[in-house]
Formats: sequence, C-alpha cells, structure tokens
Amino acid sequence: MPFIAIQLVVSVGLILLVSGLALYLKLGDDVRLRGEAEARELAATAVCGFDPVDLTLDRAGIGALLRDSQGRVMLLRRHGAQFAVRLLDSHAFARLDRNFLTIGTGEKTFGQVTLDLGDQAQVWAASLRRLGNNHA
Repeated sequence: MPFIAIQLVVSVGLILLVSGLALYLKLGDDVRLRGEAEARELAATAVCGFDPVDLTLDRAGIGALLRDSQGRVMLLRRHGAQFAVRLLDSHAFARLDRNFLTIGTGEKTFGQVTLDLGDQAQVWAASLRRLGNNHA
C-alpha cells in the first residue's frame, strides 16, 4: 500500500512539473499579433534593414503582409507558439478569394496561410502579381 501512495505522489508531482515547464516555455499559447508595431518589430528582427512602408494585418492576428521601400514583400505568419517570416519572390503561391488571400512560399515546411485582409486583400493580391517581374 505505501508503494502505491508513493507512486501516486511522484506521478502527480511529475505531471505538475511538466505542466509548469509548458507554462514557462509558453507552449500551447494562442499567439496573435497585437498590432502594427509588433509586426514591424518582428520584421526588423527577422531581416536586417527591412523597414516596412506599407503593411496589412490579418483580422484575427495570425499573420501580416509587409512591404518595404525597395518593393520587397514579407509574409509574417503564426507558426506554433511564435511567428515565422519569409520574403516573397513570386506570386505563384497566392490565391485570392474575396477578402481572403492564401499565400505560400513553395516550402513544404513553411506551408501556406490564409489571411483575412478585408478590403485590402484585392490590393495586396494585385501587388503580389508584380513580384518576380523585375528579374526578366
């Protein structure tokens, strides 16, 4: 009987330890962009010298599109409990459906994301069509 009680106490203790570790590491958080300032900060951190002059946020805060003065377009998307960033060089993986713009990079590990951009979806879809034309 004492062995079962010790085993129970150790098991509960380990469960609490793992739960505490998950909370400390912020695993499982519902990460969302809190505004334009956070999107700009993430962009600057990801790509040195990227200073957005235009940006749009997904209505739910799961991603953003940013453009700098050189015409480079950055996709910022939620990836687990943090954000991942890619510079887009083509519109080949972009699809518009009313207010939703689905964007991918062609990388299987990065996947694709559907952003609810409202009335900005058409504007950004049109601007993505110009990507890759500078290399011809």
